[in-house]
Amino acid sequence: MATATEILHRTVPGGNFLIGESAPDDIMSPEDFTEEQRQIARTASDFARNEVLPAAEEIEAKHFEVTRALLKKAGDLGLMAVDIPEAYGGLAMDKVTSAIVADHLSQLGSFSVAFSAHVGIGTLPIVWYGTDAQKQKFLPKLATGDCIGAYALSEATSGSDAMNIRARATLSPDGTHYLLNGEKMWISNGGFADLFTVFVKVDGEKFTAFLIEKGTPGLSIGAEEHKLGIRGSSTCPLVLSDCKVPVENLLGEVGKGHHIAFNILNIGRFKLGAACVGSARTVLGHAIGYAKQRQAFGKPIASFGLIQQKLADSAAQLFAVESMAYRTVGMIDDALATLEGDAAENARDIQKRIEEYAVECSILKVWGSEMLDAVVDHAVQIYGGYGYVEEYPVERAYRDSRINRIFEGTNEINRLIITGWLMKRAMAGQLPLLAAIKKLMDEVLEPPSFEDDVDHSGDPLYAEAQMLVGAKKLALFTAGAASQKYMNALADQQEVMADLADIIIQVYALESALLRARKLRARNLPLADTATAMVKLYAAKAMDIVELASRRIVAAVAEGDTQKVQLAICRRLARRIPEDVYARSRDIARHLVEYGVWT
Repeated sequence: MATATEILHRTVPGGNFLIGESAPDDIMSPEDFTEEQRQIARTASDFARNEVLPAAEEIEAKHFEVTRALLKKAGDLGLMAVDIPEAYGGLAMDKVTSAIVADHLSQLGSFSVAFSAHVGIGTLPIVWYGTDAQKQKFLPKLATGDCIGAYALSEATSGSDAMNIRARATLSPDGTHYLLNGEKMWISNGGFADLFTVFVKVDGEKFTAFLIEKGTPGLSIGAEEHKLGIRGSSTCPLVLSDCKVPVENLLGEVGKGHHIAFNILNIGRFKLGAACVGSARTVLGHAIGYAKQRQAFGKPIASFGLIQQKLADSAAQLFAVESMAYRTVGMIDDALATLEGDAAENARDIQKRIEEYAVECSILKVWGSEMLDAVVDHAVQIYGGYGYVEEYPVERAYRDSRINRIFEGTNEINRLIITGWLMKRAMAGQLPLLAAIKKLMDEVLEPPSFEDDVDHSGDPLYAEAQMLVGAKKLALFTAGAASQKYMNALADQQEVMADLADIIIQVYALESALLRARKLRARNLPLADTATAMVKLYAAKAMDIVELASRRIVAAVAEGDTQKVQLAICRRLARRIPEDVYARSRDIARHLVEYGVWT
């Protein structure tokens, strides 16, 4: 079997999935993990199951000394060092491995938040933007867990609107330090972190980042927030009152802090998506176990069709998001592998490669968080009244999942990013999207052809592949219709932008799942038949979303005869033979009951 690096032998442009074609072996999936990556997955999973989950009650009670001790143990295992260069005590592993750790460690929401905040936004700013002295001072301790990191960007009046921060910094007359004033809100790890990456505006104008150590005069930590979910994570405000920060703790350049803030978010988004995969896998495992042992009317509820539907829908969505998670991170690794010499260590070159896949990262964040919400909702319903009781794990999972649609930029903001990023690249000529839209507009005005003399009986996923073709065309068609209506003002039509994003999301998710299922079939792997059933079930759901969003867009951008014509085109592009989703759900559920969730 080819290794991960052998599989990903070429760089695919970001957003290309909407207009290009890929083969199964063009994408990374869990089936391509190396033996080392599989071992890391087992290590992370075993650590979460054997160390974190037994301490869940203490963690949820905000016994932060327990959380810190567990973070130190994770550091001893090397799980905190994956993204840190070897020269500074790290392991410098690829982003797929980094995603694997985020995925398999995410079995308890509160600990997952603490871990993710530390290894991601708490550490990566220094990896990418720190001076050698800053890296030497902080990174070895961050790698081992002797120092815990946090990231302070949000304020009471600037959440999604990050550039609107009010915190200020002024340089002292002797040029030795800055005085920082302001207040930061919702800081993960705030109550027990040792090092904070804090964003302020120098002289009230220049957006800038500073490293502030715990105990710095003028830095104080506010009271813990009492939250709906992730109750065992620390979330505090920071108060800066003439906080005296030495000039050597300036991170990056004055006025360039937005590069740090926004580039870190792309990593945060794909890691959040991977963490949602791990959380959903855990919750689905609980739901399967309970459905097998819970008896009603003389038999286990896992034998009931409506319970099977919930299990199968959870599995199909999980399979799709897991597929696009590792596809996305695999493309990032492939792009990073093209860097040579000094460029391989240059933060800006690295960020450009990662930013290439900003739209895929946003898709993963949005659909991963919404997938997890659906899975935990199904699980609570399967547990019935017990799902509402604290002593059962799905009650906590239900509360914990809700934050993910807010973390790393709200899903509303990310939907705008998805559509806006693609249209911006199209207008700049960086993605041949406009040419594809024009070609499609010419095509849809021609009479439809119903001829197909090829025998497709040997391809069990042919119908789903045709649905994918239709979904891509609907994305292009509705984007063209909306652009024609609103032109440069399209960005102001947030509802249209969001519906376009939902179509684009479903294209990427369905294609990722389809390619992975075909890879499984080609390799004759045990999950192949169930993967085929999951793709069929997911495709039916995806096309419902795509078709409804398309109709809403057309209703907004056209009227009269033009609207009728465009609606007819949408119906033609969305045309499909209905799948027996009841049978597919039963097939998937039987596999889950017999074998559990795949790993």
